[in-house]
Amino acid sequence: MFIQTEATPNPATLKFLPGQVILDAGTADFPSQAAAETSPLASRVFAVGGVSGVFLGSDFVTVTKEEDTDWDLVKPAILGAIMEHFQSGDPAMEGEAGAGGHAEAASGEDAEIINQIKELLDTRVRPAVAQDGGDITFHGFERGVVFLHMQGACAGCPSSTLTLKMGIENLLRHYIPEVVEVRPVEL
Repeated sequence: MFIQTEATPNPATLKFLPGQVILDAGTADFPSQAAAETSPLASRVFAVGGVSGVFLGSDFVTVTKEEDTDWDLVKPAILGAIMEHFQSGDPAMEGEAGAGGHAEAASGEDAEIINQIKELLDTRVRPAVAQDGGDITFHGFERGVVFLHMQGACAGCPSSTLTLKMGIENLLRHYIPEVVEVRPVEL
């Protein structure tokens, strides 16, 4: 098994591409080892030590290291943990994968706007941020403000504010005049 790695815009995060499907649908974000109990794959990666977050996508694993950890020291162990996981035959997740999607339709007075926002996020934004090892999920729309949560490599990335303001906000404002601002949500 050959696992490729890619740098992400976040220097604390690397994207690992094992060449196999990780999750059939959605994404799963594990900001701590305790949160990873439902994922044998994420638990193995956290067991390496020096890992502060694991994010699972359809065909990639994004790993965020602790600030005082050196990639040269921890990367080989993470590669080994991912390889060991696939050799074990265990599933990446026990039960259902994380939310990550926007399939549910909105209702209420802003339903049409919310559905347009979700459609743009799903078709234009999420595929682009997945290339960088992350994801963005919709968390609300109120008085012209769109609330989004950044995951994986996007969480804590130095360029995440720029991505939100210059990229996503401009895109949404262009297509949906009711959108006046995009704000991050921390969970």
